[in-house]
Amino acid sequence: MNSAITSTVVATTKSTSSTNTSVSTPANQEMGQTAFLKLFTTQLQNQNPLDPVKNEAFVAQLAQFSQLEATMKMADSMSLLAEASQADRILAGAGLIGKLVGSPNGSAALVDGGTIRGVISAPNGANSVRVDVYDSSGIRVFTQSLGRQPPGDVTVSWPGVNDKGERMPAGRYQVVATVDSFGQVSQVPLSTPAEVKSVTYDATLKELVLELVDGSTVPMSKVRRVDG
Repeated sequence: MNSAITSTVVATTKSTSSTNTSVSTPANQEMGQTAFLKLFTTQLQNQNPLDPVKNEAFVAQLAQFSQLEATMKMADSMSLLAEASQADRILAGAGLIGKLVGSPNGSAALVDGGTIRGVISAPNGANSVRVDVYDSSGIRVFTQSLGRQPPGDVTVSWPGVNDKGERMPAGRYQVVATVDSFGQVSQVPLSTPAEVKSVTYDATLKELVLELVDGSTVPMSKVRRVDG
């Protein structure tokens, strides 16, 4: 592009910007498809017939325009694909409503004569595991030692009695395991089954989030088991 053409294009661009200040874009934004086409056609209209744009430069600009157009179409296609994928996820997640999934917060409902079961994760194994059960007032009602455990998931079962063997009333209880793994002691909540109430898609997490009947939520990626 020679200097005369460049001056004309710049002048045209400035004139357009001055009359359309309300739609002008910041200088640091990339040139869009419309702006590129306007600049390209302005160049063709104002080129010097005695000194036209060289064939190589003309072909290069055409290639840039074609690449920009293809990129815009690809972006639109990817957006449609993402929307379709999101709808498919929600539709698939709807099948989990009414199912029991592992709730990782350690809270579980004890029914009359029932038992609370769940699992804790001990990927490195444990020298010892102690299970504590607390009632809704935060009072510890039951303690059990499970001893040494191999690496993997540890199954925990509480029969619904206190340390004296007395039957506890129905209600919600918190079950927490204290894991001693090679001198590192940590508290791990029990993953207990809870019924799925609803399913939503979290745009921030980019995954399904299950709302449980107890009001808690769990991302789909955290679910390790589903029961009918």
